[in-house]
Amino acid sequence: MDPSAPDRWWEPFTQIDGTRIIHVDLAPHASREAAGFEQLDTAERSRSGRFQHAPARRRFVLCRAALRSLLCTHLNCDNARLSFGAADGGKPFALVDGRPVEVGFNVSHSGRHGLIALAPSGRVGVDVEERVPRRDLSRLIAATFGPDERADLAALTGGDRVHLFFRLWTLKEAVAKALGTGLSFDVSRFEIPAAIRSGATGDLFRVPQVRDVQWQLTDIGDEQFAAAVAQEAVGTSA
Repeated sequence: MDPSAPDRWWEPFTQIDGTRIIHVDLAPHASREAAGFEQLDTAERSRSGRFQHAPARRRFVLCRAALRSLLCTHLNCDNARLSFGAADGGKPFALVDGRPVEVGFNVSHSGRHGLIALAPSGRVGVDVEERVPRRDLSRLIAATFGPDERADLAALTGGDRVHLFFRLWTLKEAVAKALGTGLSFDVSRFEIPAAIRSGATGDLFRVPQVRDVQWQLTDIGDEQFAAAVAQEAVGTSA
């Protein structure tokens, strides 16, 4: 699909330094899903067929097709030349003609919203979550957050507490996804900087267990969803 086509389902959301964040509309749409499926390679089509539930299959197809179009434009290559590999932690990377290329990207989706982060270089992670009620909120807070974060959450009630929960959750998930360590990384072992917990949009941060890299954390949530980006801060490695 031509990325300039009027019925494309993705559009720019925001930009942080050189990293672009693109919003993907994941609402049911038969013609978009058909067009997206055509953009996938053989392995991706097979993977889409393994999703048992239509919403999960739709999210995969629309996000992967949008990612392919964005990467092809960025890398100036045809769709057929683009493929993907996976690092040890499962984090994907892009290849053109079978050779790895320097570009950072990450994908997240929740409900009808998808986000793609595209960085010219360096690692990047993005997370998006619709703010839906959670029956297990207290259990998740106890399992996911550190003592200062739990204290901040305990001081709030109702919608304010839910809003902060999802804000901190997406920030932590963005860090874990940028690191590329998958589910093996325990996000309860670090806390989001106090400045961000107090309302700042972003701050620099080092994961205590991986102190050789500094990360730029940014809250990019809006009224529709909570969302965050973590990107490797250029020129700040220890």
